[in-house]
Parts: sequence; structure tokens; C-alpha cells
Amino acid sequence: MIPVDRRKTVPVNVGGVTIGGDAPIVVQSMTNTDTADVASTVDQVKLLADAGSQLVRVTVNNDASAQAVPEIVSQLADQGYATPIVGDFHYNGPLLLTKYEAAAQALAKLRINPGNVGTKHRDKNFTEIVKVAIAHDKPVRIGVNWGSLDQRLLTELMDANAASDQPKGAKEVLLQAMVESAVRSAALAEEVGLAHDKIVLSTKVSTVRDLITVYRMLAARTEHSLHLGLTEAGLGTKGIVATTAGLAPLLLDGIGDTIRVSLTPKPGGDRAEEVRVARQILQSLAIRHFEPQVTSCPGCGRTTSTFFQEMAEDITDYIREMMPEWQEKYPGVEEMDVAVMGCVVNGPGESKYANIGISLPGTFEEPVAPVYIDGSHSVTLKGDGLVDEFKDILSDYVRRTYGAEA
Repeated sequence: MIPVDRRKTVPVNVGGVTIGGDAPIVVQSMTNTDTADVASTVDQVKLLADAGSQLVRVTVNNDASAQAVPEIVSQLADQGYATPIVGDFHYNGPLLLTKYEAAAQALAKLRINPGNVGTKHRDKNFTEIVKVAIAHDKPVRIGVNWGSLDQRLLTELMDANAASDQPKGAKEVLLQAMVESAVRSAALAEEVGLAHDKIVLSTKVSTVRDLITVYRMLAARTEHSLHLGLTEAGLGTKGIVATTAGLAPLLLDGIGDTIRVSLTPKPGGDRAEEVRVARQILQSLAIRHFEPQVTSCPGCGRTTSTFFQEMAEDITDYIREMMPEWQEKYPGVEEMDVAVMGCVVNGPGESKYANIGISLPGTFEEPVAPVYIDGSHSVTLKGDGLVDEFKDILSDYVRRTYGAEA
């Protein structure tokens, strides 16, 4: 497999987690609790961290939320969680950060939207937040969003475009304005005194092709680390598919140093779903490996019984259950490929491509299940206990292949 040639960016240390440079792409997420509700926010940060989120962002939009931040970080630490917490600031960010210095100190990074830190005094408010970041030695993400773009800048570029001999379309100028906002804001932050390696940039939109275009434009203009995400991705399947379609081309181009999947959760839904999707995107692209990949066929008329589906689910659940122990004892196990196939058509071939695989008999086929290890037939399983037998073979393979004696 051809490795992805990552774009060279300036590494940024966020509470011990490095974004950019040679560091692996960072998965991050955001809470949707009321930050002032310390207990609920702590619980959700733990949920997200346990799912694999390396950074978690919280909204800081009023006095109560700003006052809660130090206690949230303290309680997380007391419970053994060192996940860096990022503060999301908008209209009243300068006021809150200057009023509650303990919050500024507790946060690992500050997120600023240059389009909504004030109207008449936008640059002044922006620089005030930057000064707080400098005073507390914190990095900043300058997050431009097309739903809250600096209208002065957009008007400036629209007017210049209208006077051009070869005017561009309105959408192209809009995306240009987003990139210009990010680049100019980064330059202003450095003029104020923020270090070059304290800046992360993002330019988020909510449509896939525009996302790809704007980040390619931004990557050509800066060496700063980039945060990727399709803003307001949407619910369920739509949000997952749209985010994957938008992020995959950029990640394969080597663009992007940290990602977030902005799914709209169902009422009472699992917030950690966005973390699992982000990790799976990176794993499916072979950019990062978090756990063994299980390849299984979709089933067809040859697999009319539920046995195949149940086994595929059982094996996947078993691997996830064993991963905490396996990761500690067997480095590299996360790169293992496992195949659980449903019939004779593609089963043996797919199983041979995996590190270890089993090809179950389809309906009306001989009731035997050949197991392949590293491309060669190893054993053929029969009977009701073949699932447990395969688990034993899988565990033995992990021990022999990734253990100290391997």
C-alpha cells in the first residue's frame, strides 16, 4: 500500500498532545452538555475520551461555564483523565477570559472564531484573546466558519472581484474570503506576539465539495497545522457519509492534522459515535490503526441463515473486548486484519488476504469452515463450537505473532 505523503506542518503542543509535524492525526470531539453542569460535562468528557477522543472541546459562553472549567479539569484529573480540554469562545470570549483567569489557565487550547468576536472592535477583541493565550502559554485554533464569516472582509473581496477584468463566481470569492480570514488572523496573532507554533487553523463549511476546495486553498497558503471537519454534517447516515466523503480526499492528499466529525446526535443518542466514526475514517484509509480490522461480506442468498451474521458480530465484539489487554501485551496487534466470510464464492480468497480468516459454509454448502493463517490453509473447523474454536485460534495467533517471543 502506498503511504500517504503528509503535508509538512508546524507541530503544536496541546496539553501534551501534538497536532501536526510528524505526529499521528489527532481525533477530537466536543461535548453538548451545559458546561456549567460540571457532573454531566465530566461524564461526557470521560465517555468521549474512553471512545478514543484525544482532545475534547467544551463551550464557554457565559460566567457559569467559565467558572465551571477549572472544576471540570480538576475532577477529570482526580478520576485519572488527562485528556486536554479546549475552550470554545465566541462573542464574549475576551470578557470571559480576562474575568476568569483560572479558566484560561485550566484550558489546554483556546478556539476563536474571527468572524464573531465583535463587530466594531473585532480586531481589538481578537487580539485580547490572543494576549490571554500568550499570558497563559496556550495555543489557539483560529476557526473560520462560513456561517459566521467576517462580513467586512467578504465585502472587501467582493468589491475587488467586481472591479476585476475577470471576476470570479460568488462562491469562489466566499471560499477565498475564508482562507484570507484564517491567514490574516494568524498573521495578526503573531504580530501581537503569539508564537508561530501556537496556531492551528480551520476553515469549515457544510458541503463536501466546498470543504475539499477550501482546505486545498488553505493548505497552499500556510504551513500551520490544520483542523479538518465538515461543520453541521447532519444526522446519522447522511452525516457519516458526507463527512467521510469530504475528509477522505483531503487526508489522502496529506492535508489535515486533526479531525472532528460533527454529527447531529439523536435525542439521548450516544455522543461518542462521532469519535468512533472519526477513528474508523482514519483506519479505513490506513492512515492510523486503532484496532484490528474485521472484513466481512454483506451476505446474499447463499447465506440465508443468521449464523454468519451472528459470528461476524461475535468475533468483532470479542476483538474489542480483548483489545485493552492485547494492546498492553502485544504491540502492533492493532494492524491485524481478520476476515469472517459467509460462503465459498469469495470466502477462501478474502481469508487468504487477511492475517487470519475463516470462511463459513453458505446455505446448502458442505458444513465445514476452513481457517487461513497468513495466506495458507491451517485447519478446517466443524460443528456447533467452531466460533469458540476460532476465537482460541485467533488469540493464539495474536500471542505468537505480536508477543515478546515473536
